[in-house]
Amino acid sequence: AYNTDNLGWHQEDNLRRQIAQELHFNKQQLEQAEKTIQSGDKETVELTEALTVHYNRVKELKTGLQQMYTQKEEMDLGVREAEQAYHTVRGDIEAAEGQMRELQQQRQQVSMLVDSLKEKLNDLKLNLASMKERLSVEFNTDINDLISREPTGEFTLEELGERVDKVKDKIERFGEINPMAVEAFNEMKERFDFITAQKLDLTEAKNNLLRTIEEIDTTAKAQFFESFEKVRHNFQQVFRTLFTNDDTCDLVLLDPSEPLDSKIEIIAKPKGKKPLTINQLSGGEKTLTATALLFALYLIKPAPFCVFDEVDAPLDDTNIGKFTNIVREFSKDSQFIIVTHNKQTMSTVDVIYGVTMVEEGVSRVVPVDFRNLN
Repeated sequence: AYNTDNLGWHQEDNLRRQIAQELHFNKQQLEQAEKTIQSGDKETVELTEALTVHYNRVKELKTGLQQMYTQKEEMDLGVREAEQAYHTVRGDIEAAEGQMRELQQQRQQVSMLVDSLKEKLNDLKLNLASMKERLSVEFNTDINDLISREPTGEFTLEELGERVDKVKDKIERFGEINPMAVEAFNEMKERFDFITAQKLDLTEAKNNLLRTIEEIDTTAKAQFFESFEKVRHNFQQVFRTLFTNDDTCDLVLLDPSEPLDSKIEIIAKPKGKKPLTINQLSGGEKTLTATALLFALYLIKPAPFCVFDEVDAPLDDTNIGKFTNIVREFSKDSQFIIVTHNKQTMSTVDVIYGVTMVEEGVSRVVPVDFRNLN
């Protein structure tokens, strides 16, 4: 709201100032006109007409001022009505706020009452659960059976009172109820559930691991049998090459049901002998048999290098010839390094590296390349 009286007063004062200015201006013109009247009637008539026009203007301004006063009164009336309506609405708002505060207080009281009832209900539930558990453990009785049981009239009220007193005495002798029993039970149950879940996870992991092991074991057995048969076949061929075609050999699994853990028996039967195991062969025959087995493995997965350390030591001249022949045959795909003192073996190689001691404590390697001599 604003003060319309001051607004109207300022407008009226401005209007008066304007009128005063115009009157002052007109007065100056009138003085000028009086001075110029002497100069001619024509100018006098013009000044008179101008003065008339100004007087009419002043009249119009006064009329407009009266209209503004009327508008001001109407505006004052509207402002008073608006103020009255504002106070009425303000009173209604304050009354509504009071009712709201009263409802909030009632709501808080109801909420506190509900919380109190919930606490009592929880206490009753705990007491009921404790009583139910105690009846079940101590008396082997279900509380639901007691609640739903109809009175039989077997005992009188006095007899029932005596029985109740006896039961109460018996309960008192049992001692106080452990209030932490429920909490302890919940902790133990939570621990039991956790351990049970862990056990299930471990059982599932164990089953998955057993399945994986079984798959790996099956694959390993299949690959082992495949490789074993290849080695066995190669062993028989190489063995006959080192001995004669009439000689026989074999590789036997002692426990075929468990091939990955089974021992392997090496059987070698040179012509004219009937040994039961390889240990009954001579030193040279053992060496050739071991060499045959080595090359049988070599045929499955050849290596770029192969080192023999005095393998030919127990061999005679005939067997050394067989040994060097098979080494020469396999040297097409691999390089063989043979440590030997046998001159016959040295004569079949491509390069010899001899170690001599020219001076005491000083060794020197002397290479001889037979390939350059051809």
